[in-house]
This record gives sequence, structure tokens and C-alpha cells, in this order.
Amino acid sequence: MIGIGVNLAAGLEDSGSANLVEEIVDRARAVAAAGLRTVWLPQGYGFDTLTLYAAVAREVPDVELGASVVVVQPRHPRVLAAQALTVQAASGGRLTLGLGVSHPGLLEVYGVPFTRPVAALSDHLDVLAPLLRGERVPGSSGPGSDAADTAVPGAAPEVPLLLGALGPRMLRLAGERATGTITFLTGPRTISGHVRPLLDAAAAGRPSPRVVVGVPVSATTEPDRVRAAAAADYAAYARLPSYAGVLDREGLSSPGGLVVAGDDDVIAAGIARYADAGATDLLVSPLGDATERARTVAVLGRITAS
Repeated sequence: MIGIGVNLAAGLEDSGSANLVEEIVDRARAVAAAGLRTVWLPQGYGFDTLTLYAAVAREVPDVELGASVVVVQPRHPRVLAAQALTVQAASGGRLTLGLGVSHPGLLEVYGVPFTRPVAALSDHLDVLAPLLRGERVPGSSGPGSDAADTAVPGAAPEVPLLLGALGPRMLRLAGERATGTITFLTGPRTISGHVRPLLDAAAAGRPSPRVVVGVPVSATTEPDRVRAAAAADYAAYARLPSYAGVLDREGLSSPGGLVVAGDDDVIAAGIARYADAGATDLLVSPLGDATERARTVAVLGRITAS
């Protein structure tokens, strides 16, 4: 059975909430109450996902806390390790940490150039991965370099890592050094014909990798309206080379074509297509108005329970 989780930030700009932390905690409670066992949060320019998860962890038990994804270039791996280990301790071992490298033009606000993204992520893993395992970073010395210096009691088991990957080199890195990949706006053809074969080949001899696919979904009686709104909202993604390549593989002219929208049966069939393509998990961003988004979470809960 494919795992189904929900993006807690979907529609956040329309919530009108006076307190972001309380809003996210309430949304996590609603997802858990629907019978879903995974929540996801992206990392943008505003709130800090891992800090939010420390709060969610204490209020909402028994759900996986997925970060989708933390961009590595602006964060020192030792700082990120300290954050991740603290959330792992706070949650009793429920964090899954997605890592990514963003896209050209999106890192300037940090004063960080977008150069050699695969190498940047690989170098980050050289430091982050041993710290998450409770080990000393090879070649490190001086104050703070011993494994005991960076240990966080209660931070077990090891935090699983997923890499945001679509290109061949990044998928190879994910297969070789992480537990899988996490994608966004990626259709079933791309998963079955591109992501899964490259990832599985790179992971040969290791446990079968996890493939988390970000998919916009709406339980709605007006699917054309929802798809048109999504096409406008995601238009900037369609201009990025990696996502433009996905649309070409899927035979689509717009990201709106990737939206799974309709009644329970339509949504169940859409989920099944991703499972058949080799996805292990769906990261669902509920679309539409507040009523449609709430209905989407309820439908996902019924599908999970069936």
C-alpha cells in the first residue's frame, strides 16, 4: 500500500491565522484525526520547518514528520545536524529529513551562488550524515569535533535522509547515499521510466529506496477550475528546466495536467497510477478552497483505511 502524507503548508496563505505555529499544529492534528500517518512541511524563506516540527512533535503523537525539503547551501551541516537531532529527540524518532539544492536564481537572498549543486549536496552529506549517525566527521579536529560533543540524548533512531532529485547525477547520489528521493510535480511516466530505474540502479545492494512524490490533489466537483488555478500558481515551476522536462515526458503543456482532481474514485485511481509507477509515498498538497482542502484530507483518510 502506498503511503499518503499531507503538505501542512498547502493553502497556508489563505488561513488568516494569527499564529503560524498554532495553525500548523492544528493542521497536523486534523491530518492525524483523518487516519493519515505522515505530515510534510517545505522550507521556504519564512518559517523554520524543523523548529515548527519540534512544536508539532510535542502536540501530535504517532505521525511521521517529513521535511520537504531543507535547502542545504545556506545552512552549515553541523547546524542542520543539531536541529535535526533535536527534533528527533523531541519526536521520539519520527523525523524524515529531505534535503535539496533549490534552483538558479533562488539563493541570491542568502548571498549564496547556485553552483555545482550535486557537489554541494555531496559535500554537505560528508559532514551531516556521520553526525546523524552519532559519529565523528572524518578529518575533523578541535573543539566540538568529538562524537560526544554533538550527541543529543534521545535522538534515535538515525534520521533518514531523502534527496530532492530529478536529474541523473542527483538521483545517483540519492541512491548511493540516502534512503530515497522526494520529488514535486512529477508524473507517473517520469517515476516509472526515469526516477525509479536510475534510483534503483544506484541503490544496488542497499535497501529498496523510498520514492516520495509530491502531487496536488483536490476533492472537488469543479476539477477544471482547480486545474486552471494550479496551472497559474505553478507557472514559474514550468519554466525551470527540470520541471519542463517532466512536462515533456508526461506529454503535458501545463502543470495543471498533473493535478488529481475529482471525486473519491478519481482520486483513488490517480493514487493507484503513482503506486503502479513505483512511488512508495505520495506527498499530497490539497488544492481548492478551504472546504475542498478539508474534504481532500478526509478522502485521503478513507482511501488509506480501505
